[in-house]
Amino acid sequence: MNHLDNLGDSTTDDEAGSQTTEDEMPERQVPAAAPPPPPPAPAPSTGRERPHYELRHTLRGHTESISAVKFSPDGTLLASCGNDRVVKIWSPFTGELIRNLNGHTKGLSDIAWSSDSVHLASASDDTTIRIWEVDTGLTIKTLKGHTSYVFCVNYNNASNLLVSGGCEGEIRIWNVDKGKCLKKILAHLDYVTAVHFNRDASLIVSCALDGLIRIWNTTTGQCLKTLAESHDAICQHVQFSPNSKYILSTAHDSAIRLWDYQTSRCLKTYVGHTNQKYCIAACFSVTGGKWIISGSEDNKVYLWDLQSREIVQTLEGHTDVVVAVATHPQQNMIASGSIDSDLTIRIWTDRGGS
Repeated sequence: MNHLDNLGDSTTDDEAGSQTTEDEMPERQVPAAAPPPPPPAPAPSTGRERPHYELRHTLRGHTESISAVKFSPDGTLLASCGNDRVVKIWSPFTGELIRNLNGHTKGLSDIAWSSDSVHLASASDDTTIRIWEVDTGLTIKTLKGHTSYVFCVNYNNASNLLVSGGCEGEIRIWNVDKGKCLKKILAHLDYVTAVHFNRDASLIVSCALDGLIRIWNTTTGQCLKTLAESHDAICQHVQFSPNSKYILSTAHDSAIRLWDYQTSRCLKTYVGHTNQKYCIAACFSVTGGKWIISGSEDNKVYLWDLQSREIVQTLEGHTDVVVAVATHPQQNMIASGSIDSDLTIRIWTDRGGS
């Protein structure tokens, strides 16, 4: 079944990493007489090999539960945030803390990088979104308008727009340069827990604790489609796939789903982890094999083969619930973050190389 090939492909083919997201390769059929490849050269990842991630660094510094970890698009930095009101900027290669971004007066739920890796947006329970200049650590804009906790935030690819979701059920679209709200959408009847632009920013996907996934027209604010999980599957996180053809959602029935949103069909379901209480994000990994990656309430990180839905690796080491995961944009590297009694970020790299 090839409908999920080209998951990470760019139709414009202008992305630096496009060679790492090629089509899923067919099974290689090597004639018996063919000489074996030289041992030093690792075989190209075909999506059918297993990953071999190992712990590289353990990052300590957060004093309250971590809520999000995000690699910068240029791959040089890792940002994290949590209930301790601080955004921390780290080197993912050395594990060193580079700086703290201080200014929010209440805990943080989400962070998002601008495409040029210069700015970072943070969403806080203090009802504001701050836009930071990461190199200086200074706040350059404070976006005000949400009337309750801001739970989620994301840039579009051009990074001239931000979308945010709040606990009052609103989605807001912001002009980044002016720091002004362009549109307010009364989107859901409960906490909006995730918002994400598609690749050309024509669409926004959102989900909320009302159990609904909704697709919105960015320009008009019109709801184009609603996807409903089953009654016991309260959705907490949702995002477009790298090529914007699919939507990945996580839910409280311990299942991750891949949707074709044009047909409203659930194409794949990934299970085996535990997710019944916390807002746990999942993400795509397309730098090597094509994996789905998620945290879990059993303190592990899970990796599934995107096509076969098989669990291909679990990463153990955290001592509390893993709520945040992120994948490096160019290398086979995963960051994971945990809550209460753990409070660490762990950096994992695939020993098979990058």
